Amino acid sequence: MGRNLSSLKLRQNGNQQKRESKKEIKKIANTQPKKHDSESSSLIYPNGDTAFKSILSARFCSAIWLHITDCDETFNYWEPTHYLVFGKGLQTWEYSPEFALRSYTYLLIHAVPAKIYQKLFNPNPLLIFYFVRCLLGLLCSFVEVYFYKAVCREFGVHVGRMCLAFQLFAAGMFISSTAFLPSSFAMYMLCTACAAWWTEKYEFAIFATALGSLLGWPFAALLGVPIALDMLFVKKLYRTFLQWSAISAIAILVPMVIIDSMHFGKLVIAPWNIVKYNILGGAGPNLYGTEPFSYYLVNGFLNFNFVWVLALSTPAALVLSHYFVPSRNKSTLTLPHYISLSPLFLWLVIFFTQPHKEERFLFPVYPLICLCSSITLDIVQKLFFRVWSYIKTFPQGTHYLDTTSFIMIGTFIITSLLGLARVYALYTNYHAPLDIFMELNRYPGEGKIPETAAINVCLGKDWHRYPNSFFLPNTNWNVRFIKSEFDGMLPAPYSQTENGTKIIHSHFNDKNQEEPSLYFDIAKCHFLVDLNLGRESVLEPIYANKKDQWRVIKSIKFLNVEKSHRFFRAFYIPFISDRYLTYGTMHLLQTIKQSRIK
Repeated sequence: MGRNLSSLKLRQNGNQQKRESKKEIKKIANTQPKKHDSESSSLIYPNGDTAFKSILSARFCSAIWLHITDCDETFNYWEPTHYLVFGKGLQTWEYSPEFALRSYTYLLIHAVPAKIYQKLFNPNPLLIFYFVRCLLGLLCSFVEVYFYKAVCREFGVHVGRMCLAFQLFAAGMFISSTAFLPSSFAMYMLCTACAAWWTEKYEFAIFATALGSLLGWPFAALLGVPIALDMLFVKKLYRTFLQWSAISAIAILVPMVIIDSMHFGKLVIAPWNIVKYNILGGAGPNLYGTEPFSYYLVNGFLNFNFVWVLALSTPAALVLSHYFVPSRNKSTLTLPHYISLSPLFLWLVIFFTQPHKEERFLFPVYPLICLCSSITLDIVQKLFFRVWSYIKTFPQGTHYLDTTSFIMIGTFIITSLLGLARVYALYTNYHAPLDIFMELNRYPGEGKIPETAAINVCLGKDWHRYPNSFFLPNTNWNVRFIKSEFDGMLPAPYSQTENGTKIIHSHFNDKNQEEPSLYFDIAKCHFLVDLNLGRESVLEPIYANKKDQWRVIKSIKFLNVEKSHRFFRAFYIPFISDRYLTYGTMHLLQTIKQSRIK
């Protein structure tokens, strides 16, 4: 009994000593200056609220002014969403139950708010389109400010404030932030996952990665590989990784499979189907065109100008920094650069080598482009200060930012002006299709056409510029396709029945083969949208010249790419660009035979 009491006292004393030791360690840790504290106290940088307001303003500008940059956004996302909200829309072969490449679950997270808005206020469909876009801009703003705070913590506030500035003015962020595309959703989730990873919230990082890849774009799982390697081989967090991978998969996939299977009328795992089609023996995306290696180099410069050049230079800059910049303190808080920035370069290596290239494929890593360019610019400033210190003697304690701010400011001015020039060029050169279809919304409201009239709006060679059915005044208006030189697969109207998403139509195929039954008789068209670039053929005449058949209602200029200077069509330079640009005219035409509109 005595020995038991003695051993109990020894254990109690030992536990008490352990608790006291932990308290002492915690007290010592709290007295140590946190990483970047000295830098934070001397630098002016936006706090979270200011950063959020700035980002939100930029994203709302995108929501309002950006045109639809990719027809895939129109036909694979806006059109089926219009069907979910109004019971009418265009369907692509990817949504045929025979192939089931796309997920209705992803659509529903956008369609549900749109449906609620529609039920509560019964607005013009056009307002629903901009409502959803603004929601996307709001979501993007939340994740970007979370990303910004994590960058400030991990890489320092100087890098953080530069990254924020690049995000605000980059044309690439303007384009991707409010695009209704899984690649944009993957970008939101990458911001979230990286921020959680750098702040050691590993569970959240895993869930965000799973959300971006399962609900968004399956190939975005590649961006989570560095996080997984860090957790498994560096941190040894086996249990956390396996547990949260399983939790994320179950929490996301189970509802997805249930919802998608209900819509398609059979068991469907959409992420697996798209991977199978693109990689594992499917027809593959190369049917829709291939691009040279230089495609992304050019596209990256268009969307980020010299920010892109700085980002691609980051590996070389880090090597120079290692050898020539004295490292009194760690330049990162949690992870070395080669780990924390690896998602970007892993992504670029994979997608640069793919034959089929599209601008949206790089959307997920756009924030990392801004981050890498900021790190490179910071290293340039440090290297310049080191070289300059050999030439000129500075007082003791002089910080490199005290003498190199002109490099940062000059870079901001140049990149921001080029970013704004790109955004303005996109608006003035390519916004005409949205403006043309907005014009149609006036007709029922002004009493020019009865609300109940069944109206056919036709498109020929410009089918891929159609914004979406939210731009039509009501569900009595129909978009139709007439024959042109295009000989690939076109979308078709959803069957307007309760099981419309479950019907397998014979007119769909996965080979991009033309289906003649989808063409509409031009004699039954009430309106026609046609772009006049000064050339015509038998199948693509200049309809505005057929004055006995069509009357011009609205004309808006649209860039003639082939006859315009490459640089000045990409970046609008006031007082100069107009001399080097040639425009065609996009016409809204109305049939002369008014008796057909009843």
